[in-house]
Amino acid sequence: MITLDSIAALRAFSGQPAALTPWQAVDQDTINRFGLATGDTQWIHMDPQRAQAESPYGAAIAHGLLTLSLLPSLYASAIRFPNRRLAVNYGFDRVRFTQAVKAGARIRGAFALAGVDELPDGQARLAWDVRIDIDGEERPALVARWLTQIAYHPAQKEQA
Repeated sequence: MITLDSIAALRAFSGQPAALTPWQAVDQDTINRFGLATGDTQWIHMDPQRAQAESPYGAAIAHGLLTLSLLPSLYASAIRFPNRRLAVNYGFDRVRFTQAVKAGARIRGAFALAGVDELPDGQARLAWDVRIDIDGEERPALVARWLTQIAYHPAQKEQA
């Protein structure tokens, strides 16, 4: 677990090897719940029998946007931000879905901090090079440049 408790810690971590998360399964129930929540109920995701028979993947696959939406939980399993008062998504400069995640596959995230832009009031905009790996596969499921913004609580002044 990486701990980034200040903008100075962020700057020190920038350019270091990626923080890797534990492996996490993407099961059919998760895929189905995502499909129902988003209205994307295409058979390639939600009908395992048809997907096995008809899809080029030979199995039901996770939605690409489901894979993308797992970034925050993966991120939280590898990186802690004590003293953070707020964090928000700022956007993505690039997202590519490079390999399908079959139902039941295990994935993990790799988060490399590529840039820190310091902002006023204890805030910083962060550029993360993100990769989601699939256990047993050479190609990742996803590669992206993820932009987040973080604000830390003001530093505590020492008591005299």
